Formats: sequence, structure tokens, C-alpha cells
Amino acid sequence: MDYMFFVFAILIFVAVVFLIEGAYLAWNASRGPEAQRLTHRVQTAAARDAERSVALAKKRSFSNHPVLQKLLAALPHVSTLDRLLMQSGKQWTVAGFAAASLALGVLAWALAWWFALPFPLQLAAGAAAATLPLQLALRARNKRLHRIENQLPDALDLMSRALRAGHAFPNALKMVGEEMKEPIAVEFATVFDEVNFGVSMPDALMNMANRVPSTDLRYFVVAVLIQRDTGGNLSELLGSISKIIRDRIKLLGQVRVLSAEGKMSAWVLGLLPFGAASLIQLTNPKFLGVLFTDPAGQKMVGFALGMMVLGVFAMRRIVKIRV
Repeated sequence: MDYMFFVFAILIFVAVVFLIEGAYLAWNASRGPEAQRLTHRVQTAAARDAERSVALAKKRSFSNHPVLQKLLAALPHVSTLDRLLMQSGKQWTVAGFAAASLALGVLAWALAWWFALPFPLQLAAGAAAATLPLQLALRARNKRLHRIENQLPDALDLMSRALRAGHAFPNALKMVGEEMKEPIAVEFATVFDEVNFGVSMPDALMNMANRVPSTDLRYFVVAVLIQRDTGGNLSELLGSISKIIRDRIKLLGQVRVLSAEGKMSAWVLGLLPFGAASLIQLTNPKFLGVLFTDPAGQKMVGFALGMMVLGVFAMRRIVKIRV
């Protein structure tokens, strides 16, 4: 009797343990950290695919307001500015960009007027502040293009391996969009989505080349288009292009290292006169006063500034080497 009681108690204990363990595993599979992480990744991927589908179906607009849209569409070179904003990767509209530039320009001019600066300096301050959004867009575009060019060899190697494994070229594009990181993943995924929406492969590749003004990417597009017409081993072609791009990036890095001394010299020579003038002005304000009050001194200052500008352009041409 006692023996059966202990056996029954042990079986109940084991059953309770298994019940608790099963409940924990079920909760962990549906509500645990790993399940939440997987759900988040699926939701993020779905949202990204939905955004790409909406972007493909909807034409880019210059403004959300119909009147501003018609006004901006009638202005020249607005499409060029819109292409620049698209290449920068920023979700900016032309209307928002123009409003930000105008607001910064007016604010800088008002501050210069408040401090009673001369009228030419007021205009210069307003113009410089108005160009800040443009500088930000250009900087973001260059940074994005640099990242795409660095990611392109890995993307081509991935496509080459996918083609050798038996996948079709559109599937190789899809794999790059899924496996690689942004921003190159977005561009290749957009090409795949355009093909699925009915755009021909040459047109989709040319659209990517227009969105990303990279010489290396255009080499890839042109090589693929020529291969589609003439035939050949596309896998070996992509591997060769990847090797060429890697060698060019390596050479470009060596050129940047060798030209770093020249760039530093240009910065020192360009900033040294202003630094010396500021130090002299702080120690002896009357020493440089004649340069700004005397007509001959003003001519000398203007001539010196003009020569400095020419020197900056000359040094920039010397240290800027295209590979």
C-alpha cells in the first residue's frame, strides 16, 4: 500500500513538472524574447516591402499641396533637385527643402541685421545659411553612394554564387535585397519589385543606374545588358566585375593616403592667414585697422582674398585624383 502511494506521488510530481515545462515552452515559443525578435523582424520586413510597393505605385511629388505641386512642376530644374533628394536617401520633398532653405536664409539675414553688420555681409550670411540644406543633401548623397560602392563587390559575389547554384538572375537580385544591408539592399530589392510589377529587366536596371549615379554600378548594369544580348557566363562576368571594383577601391584608398599630406597642407595654408590676422587683431587691434579703413588697404585685402580663392581651387585640383 505504501509502495503504491509513493509511486503515485512520484508520477504526479513528474506530470506536474512536465506540465510546467510544457507551459513554459509554449509561452516562450509565442511570447518569449526569441519569438518577439522574430515577429519584429517579420513585421519590419513586411513594412519595408509595403513601403517599396507603395513607392513603386505612387509617383514622387514635389509637394503635398496641389497648388505648390503645379507651381513647382512648372519651374525649370526642379526634377534635378528632386533626383538629388532621392539619391540622398532623405525623405524630403522639394517644397520642404525650399521652405527650409528660405527659412534659414531669412533667419541668418535677420540675425546679421540685428547685429548691425554691413549689408553685403547680411546678404552673404543669408545666402550661406540658405545653402545649408543643399550641403546636407549633397553630403548625404555622397555618403550613401560611398556605402553602395563599398557594398557592391559583396553583392556581386553573392549574385555570382547564387547563379552558380542554379538560381535565376531575378532571384539573385532578390537575394541581395534580402541578405545585404541598406542602402544597396533597397536598390536591388526595388529592381526585383519593378520586374514583378511588369517592368522589363533592362528598364529596371537602367532605373537603378539613374537613381544611383555610381560609375561602378553603371559598369555592372551595362555588362549585364550586354550579356543579355550577346550571351556568356554571367556568373564569371559578375565575379570579374567584383574583382575589378575591389582593386579600384584598394587603389583609391592608396591614393587617398598619399594625397592626405597635400590636403593637410592646403588646409594649413588656407587657414593660416585668418588665424594670424585674428591673433594680431586680439593683441593689437590698431595694427590691422589701416587695411579696412584706407582705400589702398581695402584693395590689398580684396586682392589677397582673390588670390587665396585661386590658390584653394588650384590645390583642390592637385590633390583631387580620380581613379
